[in-house]
Amino acid sequence: MKKILISNDDGYQAKGLRCLVEMLKPLGCDILVCAPDGGRSGQSLAFSVTDYLTLKKRHEEEGLTIWSCSGTPVDCIKIALNQLCADTPDLIIAGINHGDNGSVNTKYSGTMGACMEGCMKHIPSIAFSLCDHDPNADFSLMVPYVQKITRAVLENGLPDYVCLNVNCPATNPDSLGQDANAKTFKEYKGIRICRMTKSSWINEIVKCDHPRQFPYYWMVGSYRNDEPQAEDTDNWAVNNGYVAITPTQVDVTAYEAMDYVKEMLKQEG
Repeated sequence: MKKILISNDDGYQAKGLRCLVEMLKPLGCDILVCAPDGGRSGQSLAFSVTDYLTLKKRHEEEGLTIWSCSGTPVDCIKIALNQLCADTPDLIIAGINHGDNGSVNTKYSGTMGACMEGCMKHIPSIAFSLCDHDPNADFSLMVPYVQKITRAVLENGLPDYVCLNVNCPATNPDSLGQDANAKTFKEYKGIRICRMTKSSWINEIVKCDHPRQFPYYWMVGSYRNDEPQAEDTDNWAVNNGYVAITPTQVDVTAYEAMDYVKEMLKQEG
């Protein structure tokens, strides 16, 4: 029986994780969940250095065990592999995230952090996200896509140090997330294999005055697509009704810039 390890950054009680488990049950795999005991969005690849971790078993039935961990999504993967898995999982899945993890959000996402941690452990890994921040989001359109992609990776694996970042369009018109240009769809048009959109977060800090006479700050911001017309990107795909798959690699070396840097340093003598 194939074994799947699941985590997320919205917490073990999140609807996205619960729906993911139900989507995967028909595949006949043994499922282990180790997810944060609360929300850990924006944690990226952070892990606990100064704090100890705790584990708590939350649910057990045939073929499914759910644990919560006091740490980050990366902590969850590390501790699950070390303490909870008798054998190495065949697949690690992070999600389903409540919110878009395409483009530059890939770098901040705790969901992608869990996925990348699995990838760095040489285990095929996938991150699933829905572009809808609503805690009660509708994940139903994702079912055949999650099952298709999961089956394909279970059967074929992935190149070493490569994982899949999968983002699905929103379905609820009242929950468009941070992107003012986002759209919602009653059905998906299919799958597109995409590159990461070039984008930025702007106006990220709001300064406020505390009644006790000191300033304090909120991290907010607005998302800006810096190439909205580029049709080969993840943002374009989800905004046009497609499930976007971005193969993502651990190696972030800018190979095309190596010669540029060499020449630049030669000029400096």
